[in-house]
Amino acid sequence: MTPTPVVSNASPVIALEQIDHLQLLQHLFGTVLIPPAVAYEVAPTVTLPAWIEQQELEQPVGPRILGASLGSGESEAIALALETQAQLVILDERPARRLAQALYLPTIGTLGILLAAKRRQLLVSIRPHLDTLLQYDFRIASSLYDEVLRAADEDPGAEAPHRRAR
Repeated sequence: MTPTPVVSNASPVIALEQIDHLQLLQHLFGTVLIPPAVAYEVAPTVTLPAWIEQQELEQPVGPRILGASLGSGESEAIALALETQAQLVILDERPARRLAQALYLPTIGTLGILLAAKRRQLLVSIRPHLDTLLQYDFRIASSLYDEVLRAADEDPGAEAPHRRAR
């Protein structure tokens, strides 16, 4: 029996590459699928490893199919997750996550990946990675920053540099 796939959008791939932890996806999930629009979006900044596989959609997504507020990468990632009956879709943007959840697709984002990695002892601490993400203009609401640190059994105490809501 083939395990159900995990599908990712571009922003988690780019964010994890920026903090030198793209390999966490492989450690947590093995192979990760991305649709063509995501491959196009990450191409300028990320050289994809062999375990991130581009997969064509069986039914191409029309520009108005999944929602006008979503980008092509998000729309295709959700469509690919539906087509492959993915066990998980990795999305950061709130509108995309809401739509995926409304379609009964389990979701996780970059922060959830970091938290899962810490719980599996792939990371010692999450705070430095959150702070590095912030340096790359990855937006994290202060309350979410603190919530993730508490979930990771880390003290949210000290203020993080330049937090932004996502």
